[in-house]
Amino acid sequence: MMENRNSAGILGTGWYVPERIITNEDLEQMVDTSNEWIVERTGIHERHAAALDQPTSDLAERAARMALEDAGVAAADLDLIIVATLTPDRVMPSTASVLQDRLGARQAAAFDLSAACSGFDYAAVVACQFIETGVYRHILVIGAETMSKVIDWTDRNTCVLFGDGAGAAVFGSVEDGLGVQSFDLGSDGSGSELLQIPAGGSLKPLTAEALLMHENCVHMDGRAVFRFAVRILGETVEKSLAKAGLKKEDIDWLVPHQANTRIIDAAASRLELPAEKVIVNIGKYGNMSAASIPVALAEAAHAHRFRKGDLVALAGFGAGLTWASCIMKWAKED
Repeated sequence: MMENRNSAGILGTGWYVPERIITNEDLEQMVDTSNEWIVERTGIHERHAAALDQPTSDLAERAARMALEDAGVAAADLDLIIVATLTPDRVMPSTASVLQDRLGARQAAAFDLSAACSGFDYAAVVACQFIETGVYRHILVIGAETMSKVIDWTDRNTCVLFGDGAGAAVFGSVEDGLGVQSFDLGSDGSGSELLQIPAGGSLKPLTAEALLMHENCVHMDGRAVFRFAVRILGETVEKSLAKAGLKKEDIDWLVPHQANTRIIDAAASRLELPAEKVIVNIGKYGNMSAASIPVALAEAAHAHRFRKGDLVALAGFGAGLTWASCIMKWAKED
């Protein structure tokens, strides 16, 4: 970390998932699949889904309020709100702006960030730059998704994977030596078509024909994405460790994107981490895209699994193709 910079870290966390639960047994009634097939290949048993009239901003607000309370920071004292999402309430305005009003964060700037499942790590890194340079004091970072609204529920290859939820963290200055130590961000746009929502943007506006073809929903080359993820998840953590002058054995906790247990296991093996050092909650939530990492992080934090000074590695990958990791020394007192 550069000299004469503030140390930036997490002051508090929060999360929220909708009440409705869709089990694998429910999906057996909808598409040609089975509980055994889903669990064996993904590790997912169930996922949560928002109500039809429940937008992403609602999930984000609930997680945000919990994080603010945990941090002991008032909404009025926020300088910036960043919402990482691929399922915003609307194309415009930003979901972050909607959230700023609901929270009463009158002094805060606000914007959305789009990096799919890597979004929370990307947003966290952006937030830390403002804090380290002293530009802002308190920044609310949220990963929030309503993936159920962009899933083709007749496509058994994708509908079994995703869930809805929101995770939030308040970032601010922390004790010197603690907080974010290093990060790695990356993208390979040559793989942009491997995981995408084809219609709804300027490239292919939403039309009746596009809706008929379910092009407003997630399309994925599962095998190609799996191969990419198995390689990149461990690799990005190694890069972040090297930047901080740290080694694999220094990691106390890995909080990975919750996409597939086989991918998580591959990363843990590469990093030589035992299962008890890896935070996994995919079984009950599925892949919540940008909400995946912050929900896992918040659940673990509120379960008192982290101790002050623990080295925590966050790592994600997603559409873009993108990847991101962030190494931090946990700064919050238990």
